[in-house]
Amino acid sequence: MKKVILSLLVLLCAFSAYAQKKPKINTHKKAVIASIESKTDQLTALSDSIWSYEEVAFQETQSSKALADFAEAQGFKVTRGVADIPTAFTAEYGSGEPVIGILGEFDALPGLSQKTVPTKDPLHPGAPGHGCGHNLFGVASLAAATAIKELIEAGELQGTVRFYGTPAEEKFFGKLWMIRAGLFDDVDVCMDWHPGDETKAAVQKGLALVDFIVEFNGQAAHASSDPWNGRSASDALELYTTGINYYREHIKPTVRIHYHIQDGGQVVNVVPDYAKIWTRVRDTNREGMEKAWKHVERIAEGASIMADVDYKISLVSGVHEVLVNRTGAGALQANLEYLGAIEYTEEEQDFAKKIQEATQSEVLGIESVIEPMEETLENPMGGSTDVGDVSYVVPTIRLSATTAPKGTPWHSWAVVACGGMSIGHKGMVYAAQALSMTMVDLFEKEKLRQDIKAEFKKRKGDYEYKGIVPEGPPPIGAN
Repeated sequence: MKKVILSLLVLLCAFSAYAQKKPKINTHKKAVIASIESKTDQLTALSDSIWSYEEVAFQETQSSKALADFAEAQGFKVTRGVADIPTAFTAEYGSGEPVIGILGEFDALPGLSQKTVPTKDPLHPGAPGHGCGHNLFGVASLAAATAIKELIEAGELQGTVRFYGTPAEEKFFGKLWMIRAGLFDDVDVCMDWHPGDETKAAVQKGLALVDFIVEFNGQAAHASSDPWNGRSASDALELYTTGINYYREHIKPTVRIHYHIQDGGQVVNVVPDYAKIWTRVRDTNREGMEKAWKHVERIAEGASIMADVDYKISLVSGVHEVLVNRTGAGALQANLEYLGAIEYTEEEQDFAKKIQEATQSEVLGIESVIEPMEETLENPMGGSTDVGDVSYVVPTIRLSATTAPKGTPWHSWAVVACGGMSIGHKGMVYAAQALSMTMVDLFEKEKLRQDIKAEFKKRKGDYEYKGIVPEGPPPIGAN
């Protein structure tokens, strides 16, 4: 009997210690968690629909409509076709301050169509696929906004919640035109997340970036009978890429230069009179990126002189690095720690390990931990996002939520496979809950908002934001 009593006391102490460690949350946070949980089936179906549409930049007609229709059905005021972009929209509920925004993306990537199996097997060969998880992104953010809308509608929270349906993140960076249209001017704080292979508050700034097209125009001629009458545009293109590749030795390790040849001539027996190449330059800050960008443009000029052809450079667009907000990230981190790590079944772990085997990654299974908040590095590597530009206009809090196993190559078929099955679905629901809990904090705590804004102002300093975007309307019909 004494042993039984002793065992019960040990269990009681252990439970008491756990209860003390588990932070308490208020009723509003419990409400948003429950709201999202109750909509899991709807959210999963919506995400799977967008996954199946496989729509690329500025062509996300079905995906945008599905999200906007869902928002209208939930009682939001939806404004479609904002910023002269047919697939961009806003969904708003409430009135007055604070105004809390949340971003949602939904475009796919070319050539990545994939079935929900852990080996490469296209669903529609050659078609696009959600290799960055954006089918999950837009849905989770809208779910978070919906949970907050319900609290505003019930009179529990005061202010305005606004969801931004933001297209073309993968190529043209649709948020740039939405910023230019003034759609973020009245926002106090904005929320953002992205699918990933870790769950953590995102506090790295990524890379600034610029995209531009270089076109060379020469003179066509017969490649054998009179090549001396020709001036080869493809010669200029090759000289241009050679110049870039020699330049790589003399750039800082943080700089990245990519190019994609879009037209190098049509047939072998004609001296090509036209060539076209898409170029991208990145660095960990805009200043470094601009220095490399301008030198690469000079290389294009030099190539045109050597090949005796004309050249033209056309700006596509460009993005800033992210202006990190650690104050906001700290609030998000506390909510992640309350929620705890995502739990996975044996079947999901098996799927994850097969993905890792197929992609020649270390076979660890899918990670089920909450990462501690990192130090913000001066020169982190990684990708780029037009969320960076939003973060220079309004303080922005960012989340990474696990939707694929550790080490999964991003922008690949493996991410598409996970995004259409339960691993992706769980990350989506988790993200929605973490985002909405943090939004509760933003609505309830004026001092938190003030502190977030103070950090934003300090980090931005006297820099005046100017988007890297050409004059005129967005390139809706471009490819």
